[in-house]
Amino acid sequence: MMSYETRLLTSSEEDIEYAAGLIRQGELVGMPTETVYGLAADAENPVAVKKIFEAKGRPQDNPLIVHLADISQIEEYVRDVPDIAYKLAENFCPGPLTMVLPKRDRIPDITSAGLDTVGIRIPGHKTARVLIKASGKAIAAPSANLSGSPSPTAAEHVMKDMEGRIPAVIDGGSCPVGVESTVISFEDGRIRLLRPGFVSAEELSEFAEVITDRHITEAASEGEQVRSPGMKYKHYSPKANVTIIEGSEKEYLKYVNSRGGEGVFAMPFDSTAADCKIPGISYGDTSEEQAARLFAVLREFDEIGARQVYAQCPSSDGVGLAVYNRLLRAAGFEIIKVQKE
Repeated sequence: MMSYETRLLTSSEEDIEYAAGLIRQGELVGMPTETVYGLAADAENPVAVKKIFEAKGRPQDNPLIVHLADISQIEEYVRDVPDIAYKLAENFCPGPLTMVLPKRDRIPDITSAGLDTVGIRIPGHKTARVLIKASGKAIAAPSANLSGSPSPTAAEHVMKDMEGRIPAVIDGGSCPVGVESTVISFEDGRIRLLRPGFVSAEELSEFAEVITDRHITEAASEGEQVRSPGMKYKHYSPKANVTIIEGSEKEYLKYVNSRGGEGVFAMPFDSTAADCKIPGISYGDTSEEQAARLFAVLREFDEIGARQVYAQCPSSDGVGLAVYNRLLRAAGFEIIKVQKE
């Protein structure tokens, strides 16, 4: 893999044009979005896309999402687009929604991980859309982190993981959503939720029946093919062992307060933190707060040398399902259910 002197760019017109030129040349750029930072490359250039997998250390059977500047471009890259997809686009795009649809031949197999479908989204972050438009390319952009580690929600996170691996990162500020996009597909007039995100199942159900894919709360087996990124491997994980503690606030506190020692930390809600007797970092009270802060907090545990993290279990309703899904994968599905004695 080539070594680079990674430039940290601003969102100025001059810097965006420089970054767009890199993408046209088949290079990679760290790109801000409203969800997490993406590792952007020309989606139709197999050589450029291969660089994404190399920079991340990402398995090539994990599909990438293709980002467009406007929904009017969708039928250039996918076919058989159902009417409901346009209805959802009217309500949620630009924004954190990815729709998996049958791909056209112009999308190479390396981008779709050999699948005959591809995920398409129009990011809600203005800088991302300006970059896509300036490049003149559809952009493949998984999260701009080393594979398996917590996703980046600030430019400094991308620099930490990707410095020397890519030529440039655009600093677009902190990502307001903080978890990757909701991923859906369509089946017989119904919506299949493949990966939860900020657009919740409850919101989607206003348009059609929603089927929840089992891989949201279950690990995919080895060799099993999945249609959404982030569903197959241990993901989003700090170096510490993460364990989710499911139970009431009182039961969580009783459990973590009986555990202590070097490198042992709590990851409670904000409202629970004051009663924790072991050190920790809280990650919000509402699901929206937890989504925005989750990955940054997991990265903080790396910085302080945590060995074991006990996370208070989030809600699995609304946006909470996205937080729960990411924590499950960060914990390698290690969850302890505590009950009253």
